Amino acid sequence: MSFSHIFFITVFMLAFVFAGIGIKILLKKNGKFSGTCASQSPFLNKEGEACGICGATAEEKCKNEEA
Repeated sequence: MSFSHIFFITVFMLAFVFAGIGIKILLKKNGKFSGTCASQSPFLNKEGEACGICGATAEEKCKNEEA
């Protein structure tokens, strides 16, 4: 495969992913994703701090719906 083939395949795949995310945002209520707290990920929150947006700790469910 030449560089141009790989380049166009890569651009097509990226466009497909962005289109999918855009469609998901359009179909979700208020365009928001649920449960997106960084405190839920042990890779992002190694010290066990509470979420800066909703205040949920690593053991709690995201409170973004309530905020």
